[in-house]
Amino acid sequence: MTDIRFGAAREMKRARAPLARTGAGGAIEGYASLFGVVDNGGDMVMAGAFARSLLKRGAAGVKMLWQHQASEPIGVWTSILEDARGLKVAGRLDLSVARAREALSLLRGGAVDGLSIGFRTLRATTDKSSGVRRLHEIDLWEISIVTFPMLTAARVDAVKRGALVPEPRTIDRTSCKVARLKSQQAALAFERQLRRLDGQRPL
Repeated sequence: MTDIRFGAAREMKRARAPLARTGAGGAIEGYASLFGVVDNGGDMVMAGAFARSLLKRGAAGVKMLWQHQASEPIGVWTSILEDARGLKVAGRLDLSVARAREALSLLRGGAVDGLSIGFRTLRATTDKSSGVRRLHEIDLWEISIVTFPMLTAARVDAVKRGALVPEPRTIDRTSCKVARLKSQQAALAFERQLRRLDGQRPL
């Protein structure tokens, strides 16, 4: 394996249908990431990857956004923790916000069913034979409710059963590079939004 450290690029990972339940008053809960599952970008989040970031930020320091739009916060995360399965989250949509009410309606109707993490990779290793990049340490800064997933294995039924898709021996490296590039471009666009909102000069 090759050890790689990332200190600058921000990335996003999307998980299909991790939301286990929506409750009264806009309460939601589910999994924003699953451990040991290779996503469409060829990445696998490892157990413990979020530990240091969560200790530093806590749930209050991680934003809840709509589709990674910095200008559209739609609620707050009240609990974010790692368990044996992945990154378990609970939060509450702010139903005084129109977009949050729309999001809740779409979640309940099944039209939107994904979560996506926005993060910076701090430490990762890449398996030369398979091309799988294992993310060992992640700086988590936002979790969004999204439409389209990158982590297709993280579905409601699979999460409830605790079933995980085995790691493939080989992956399509070109497709993985494209997926990673798109993820980084989306994260850069998000960072530009943040800078504009803060009144700073765009990158």
